[in-house]
Amino acid sequence: MRPKNPRVGSSVVSVLATIACLSIVLAVTFYLVNRQPQVTVEKVDEQIQAPAETPLVMEEQQEEVVVVPEQTPEPVQETPRVTPEEMVAAQLAAGEFGQAIETAETVADLNERTMLLKMVVKAQMDSGDFVAALGTINRIPLAEARTQAMSERAQAMSLAGGSQLADFTELIQLIQTQTSGLWSDTGEGDGEISQFSSGVKVDPNGLLHQISQQERNGQLAALGIKARQANLNQNVAQNSQLRLVSLTRLEQQVQQLIEEGRSPVETMKMLAGLTKVQYIFVYPKENEVVIAGPAEAWIYNEQGQAVGVESGRPVLQLDDLVTVLRTFSDQGEKIFGCSFDPRPEGLARVKEFVAQSNARGPLHAGGGVRNWTRQLKDKLGVQDITQYGVPDTSRVARVLIEADYRMKMIGIGKLDAGANIPSYFDLLAKENSQSAQKLEALRWWLTMKYDSVLHNPQRTAFELVGSSVLCQSENQIVTKEGQRLQTGQAEKLNREFAANFTKHYQELAQKDLVYADLQNIFDLALVAALMQNEQLADRAGWEMNAFASNGMYRPAEYKPAHTVETVVNHRVYNGKDVVVQVAGGVRVDTASVVKNQNNLKVSPEVGAVSTKSQAPALPVGRWWWDLAN
Repeated sequence: MRPKNPRVGSSVVSVLATIACLSIVLAVTFYLVNRQPQVTVEKVDEQIQAPAETPLVMEEQQEEVVVVPEQTPEPVQETPRVTPEEMVAAQLAAGEFGQAIETAETVADLNERTMLLKMVVKAQMDSGDFVAALGTINRIPLAEARTQAMSERAQAMSLAGGSQLADFTELIQLIQTQTSGLWSDTGEGDGEISQFSSGVKVDPNGLLHQISQQERNGQLAALGIKARQANLNQNVAQNSQLRLVSLTRLEQQVQQLIEEGRSPVETMKMLAGLTKVQYIFVYPKENEVVIAGPAEAWIYNEQGQAVGVESGRPVLQLDDLVTVLRTFSDQGEKIFGCSFDPRPEGLARVKEFVAQSNARGPLHAGGGVRNWTRQLKDKLGVQDITQYGVPDTSRVARVLIEADYRMKMIGIGKLDAGANIPSYFDLLAKENSQSAQKLEALRWWLTMKYDSVLHNPQRTAFELVGSSVLCQSENQIVTKEGQRLQTGQAEKLNREFAANFTKHYQELAQKDLVYADLQNIFDLALVAALMQNEQLADRAGWEMNAFASNGMYRPAEYKPAHTVETVVNHRVYNGKDVVVQVAGGVRVDTASVVKNQNNLKVSPEVGAVSTKSQAPALPVGRWWWDLAN
């Protein structure tokens, strides 16, 4: 039977055939699409691996890497080199004076080094620091340029209205230029010249000798060196019954100035005008060690020494403080002094000479006495000066030596100390002693004298009471060989001279400032000894820098004295020559004070002063203050 609608079957077949064809096309397309990426990946892999397998390309890259560093030094070599002059100029512009000096001194050529140092000198003078300029001038290697720089400095100081510190530069220059001596400073010989505590001493052999007041005044007047006012601000120029100086703050300021290539200012050098040390305070919480005492404005007298305007006493000096702090540090000897020691051969010659002279009978007046005195001096020769505990170039050493020498000259009648301190010969004449020896060998020496040291129970505050100087005496025996034998005893007249000297010491110190200066040094030594014995610096947490034994601060140096003309004099009693020869020295043994329990006494009042004396709010950089009334 035939279907009713034959087209329906054929349509179905057509649809199925179409679907089959489409399926085949899709399958082929899918196959082709999936196959093409695989080919692409393989090609990419080949391209990536190709460079790694090509050695020529790698060699070219390595050669380029090696060549580039070899070419880099060429531009560096073309950079202009900084000359020493440019370096010094840059350092001066930045205010680095110390570094500028170091740079200049690395230059070997003397002319170039001189030029660079003169640049530093000019910059220092332009800033008003004439003291630092003087130190730099002394470094100039060429004598002619150094002299010229000295002259320029003097002119600049004159235009500025004076100098910061008293010195004898002009006098030294005059001696060097107006004498025929060969001076080491000018590069022409070995002679040396330096400042002395009471004038200028010139002796290439280190021989100490006294010059008269009239001679010294004549030299200074000829050079126009006169008493002058110190350059002080109104605050420090005020008199104060109790001025306090913080040693810790002061050291910080000094350290800073030195690091900047500058010198400590005048106020620092003179410890703000202190004329005496009365108190020592330690404030552990504030990390401060403080000294205190009366203070005043100061002037420079005819000898260039800083003295109080009203009291006339020498002011305390930073150089002396630092010197004794180092003596009483862990590295120091903790004792210092000097001694004048006669040479045995000289004493032996004098002993024999005096015996022969007395055997011949009285001397003839006039020429006979002068000839006898000259022979006596020649036979004695010189005494050796022994210095210990402090540098022999320090100002402390010079003050000790001069005070000791002048004390002995007073004792033998060659210097007048006034009616209250008669010489040994004056005492001998009053006694009309028949037992005087033909050769009297006496020993006089100076040492510390304090009535007591008061302190609070916590031992953070100390007061020095009854500060003075003690003169002690001893008679010695001179053997035939010239040896001096100690006896441990002093006969009546010898003891009397020493007692008078001690009793009237303060009166003498007003007339002869070297004795006031010596007393100041004794006070500073006791400060240093108490700090060491009581560990005050440790309790304040103060680790010294500039003031330490190896610190940057350098006290002024002087020509050391090694010998002195023998201290001797003679008189005729009962037709016989009596010759007095003196030895001795100065001994600063603080242990007799700080370790003597009889001297140390508790006083609550000292603690009350310490509490009132603590530092108020101070301006930045201020290291001293006055106790409010």
